[in-house]
Amino acid sequence: MREAMDSRNRQDLLSSTALGVFRLNGQFLAISEELARPAGLTAAWWQVLGAVLREPLPVAGIARSMGITRQSVQRIADLLVDKGLAEYAPNPAHRRAKLLRPTQEGRDAVDRIGPGHAALAARLAAELGDAAFTETVHALERLATALDTLEAAAAIPGPAAADGP
Repeated sequence: MREAMDSRNRQDLLSSTALGVFRLNGQFLAISEELARPAGLTAAWWQVLGAVLREPLPVAGIARSMGITRQSVQRIADLLVDKGLAEYAPNPAHRRAKLLRPTQEGRDAVDRIGPGHAALAARLAAELGDAAFTETVHALERLATALDTLEAAAAIPGPAAADGP
């Protein structure tokens, strides 16, 4: 009986965590759209440009780091290149998988987001407190790492497993 309650409690925790993250995702997307709009970007464009600010990456690498499909990133990358915000560069490690890197125009657009981003970060830190803000980041990183570990160990059923033989 106790084991069944523990299992149910854990399921409730998983459901509450997922629902909380889904809500946060929606909130972050809305905030990101608002911050990015004055710079002439969308949240998705900002996200992809942000992934390559430090170093150029192949589309597949960007997708892995963001947890979305390669095809989604490819569409956004192509749009960014068409708009002059990014460019493809040769990849010495893989001839066909070019690297995406921001142009100066793309860097300038991201820089224009900086003041609004900094103001929001300051307001959120004031609301949460610096220690709680930092712990939130660490807790989310631990959760993502745990899910990565379970997925790698095939402990999370994927679409193929759910469909049956």
